[in-house]
Amino acid sequence: MSDFHPQQYLRPHIREMEEYTPIQPFEVLSKRLGIPAARIVKLDANENPYGPVPGVAEALAEYPFYHIYPDPQQEELRAALSRFVGVPAEHILPTHGADEMLDYLCRLFLGPGDRVINCPPTFGMYSFDAGLVGAQVVEVWRRHDHSVDVDGIERAVQEAQADTFPRLLFLTSPNNPSGTWLPDEDLRRLLALPLLVVLDEAYVEFADHPSRAPWVLEHENLVVLRTFSKAAGIAGLRLGYGICPAWLMAQLWKFKQPYNVNVAATVAGLASLRHVDQILEVVGRLKAERERLLAGLQQVPYLRPYPSQANFILCDVVGLDALALKQALEQRGVLVRHYNKPGLANCIRISVGRPDQTDRLLEELHSLALETR
Repeated sequence: MSDFHPQQYLRPHIREMEEYTPIQPFEVLSKRLGIPAARIVKLDANENPYGPVPGVAEALAEYPFYHIYPDPQQEELRAALSRFVGVPAEHILPTHGADEMLDYLCRLFLGPGDRVINCPPTFGMYSFDAGLVGAQVVEVWRRHDHSVDVDGIERAVQEAQADTFPRLLFLTSPNNPSGTWLPDEDLRRLLALPLLVVLDEAYVEFADHPSRAPWVLEHENLVVLRTFSKAAGIAGLRLGYGICPAWLMAQLWKFKQPYNVNVAATVAGLASLRHVDQILEVVGRLKAERERLLAGLQQVPYLRPYPSQANFILCDVVGLDALALKQALEQRGVLVRHYNKPGLANCIRISVGRPDQTDRLLEELHSLALETR
């Protein structure tokens, strides 16, 4: 019998980590529920229900060089992104989804015992990636309205000792899962702190406010993350990008994997950027549908929806168990996201879908209301 015990070689903080729980694949749920895919209303992952613009499929079909390695500098894509976001190309790094940029930042700045500030409830990948490198997460909880506690963050920085000083601050605007916008004046206060502010703008196209990407040119401690997953509708191809100060770009170029963005994602991203007007037209339709969905949810007696600046709406569930509600909707072919943790007790989050999907969701919610009387 061998004395080899492989787990003893794992780093301790990895052994003790909690696994990140992603959304189940669409086809797996369809098979498990016994419901044809065409009958499932998928509103659980904040995807764009309209998908990419038609030019994306055409560009992917016509591209002849899939057998050639991609450009490691992504020069054509960076030039197109520069025109789109209004920031020089030398400040832009395309990545395999915005998640890759989060991974890079954590590995560049953090090691075991280093500290980051997170503002839950928010996107789970910030604490997950920090945990992968053994960092400690300092949680400054959002207020009851899900706004950022700027005073609390400032106190956390001021009270930190030299050996526990936080290096990164993760923020999302609009926040996931609450849809809350971070006001300019709050961001300015946080940028005055001596740490790197990572502002995730995955949902900014759906907000009634402009991106803060140009702020990177004025602030050496700001990184803005963007993605093609939401507004552009190519989540499955995994394309994001970071907008970074010049000093950080120099480090990222030597740190990143050479071929981190595949050719198909690049082709799809370029095609999307050639048709920004079509993307914005779809965004406008989704924003209008978000307001119709909000009005409809306000008429459901057991839901308390929050206004949102993103393509989803968070709801408190009142008088019912949110998990049971999520499961009942699932059995009817309607998928929503369930939460039951600090700051998100007994909640569901509903992505904005097409009008027919909104109608189906509201019909099932009202039907369940009648059944629980």
